[in-house]
Amino acid sequence: MATSTSVSPAGSAGGPRPGRTGDNPRQKWRNLFHRLDMGAAPYTFVAPFFIIFGAFSFYPLVYTCWISLHDVELATMDLMEWVAFENYVELVNDAKFWNALGNTFTIGVISTVPQLLMALGLAHLLNYRMRGAGFFRVAALAPYATSVGAAALVFTMLFQRDFGMINWGLGLVGVDPVDWESDKWPAQLAISSIVIWRWTGYNALLYLAAMQAIPRDRYEAAAIDGASRWQQFTRVTIPGIKSTIVFTIVLSTIGATQLFGEPLIFGQGPNGVTGGTHNQYQTLGLLLYEEGWKNYQMGRAATVAWAMFLLLVLAFVLQRVWQRAKSRPSAPRKR
Repeated sequence: MATSTSVSPAGSAGGPRPGRTGDNPRQKWRNLFHRLDMGAAPYTFVAPFFIIFGAFSFYPLVYTCWISLHDVELATMDLMEWVAFENYVELVNDAKFWNALGNTFTIGVISTVPQLLMALGLAHLLNYRMRGAGFFRVAALAPYATSVGAAALVFTMLFQRDFGMINWGLGLVGVDPVDWESDKWPAQLAISSIVIWRWTGYNALLYLAAMQAIPRDRYEAAAIDGASRWQQFTRVTIPGIKSTIVFTIVLSTIGATQLFGEPLIFGQGPNGVTGGTHNQYQTLGLLLYEEGWKNYQMGRAATVAWAMFLLLVLAFVLQRVWQRAKSRPSAPRKR
């Protein structure tokens, strides 16, 4: 039986079509590069941040946690003895840790609350149209641009017991000289004054930027309704910059937990590391430095570092819980 074969013409469904883009090798490469560009380009742009963050933030954090579970000295970092959570147990039972925690809290409150209140008032004044507004804004930021060492050194000279200008001014009004370094509360007040001086202008500019973003129509409507300047400030300005206030509180909390340079220089020597002769102003940052670089106990120093980190996480969680509970609508009252 004879069989017949049919040849499909060019361009029919059974044969390849000349000029199809899928059969062009150059077009295949273009499509591949296009897919890579659309899919991989965003990850390429953000990759440097994650690489730097992993190398200089995430890895040190994990490595510090690993060190805190060992007994290791600074001179022999390659020799580690596994002790699990023994360092954390000793830290909880250590009176110096609780003293440093209490000092960190009190100095943080003494420095943060007046600082933010003064920054809020200063920003409110700078928000009005006035001559030389740019000069005053730069002047408010000048203390922040000053180094911690220079600011702490100047304030240490001002608060000297025998030749300080503060005691000289107190003597003019009949007040006896105060030993600002030896007594607990005077020392903490002096250190807090350094923090207030450095950070008030910075926070004021943050508040000022938030205030200028508030629409002027709100103030005009409040003025038409008969609201005074104080009522406009409390009813319009404060609610309008609420998120910025929360942001500055978080920043101030982190800064207070990591307070180190001001009390170290204020102590003028060995007393700076220990926070005074009786640890009266030793913060968690100073305790970390003392354990690691004075006592050479890197395991305990890493434990203090992780305790500071966990305290910040706890403060952040409590702030979020409080914010959600406050924003949750209240149940209607039953009649």
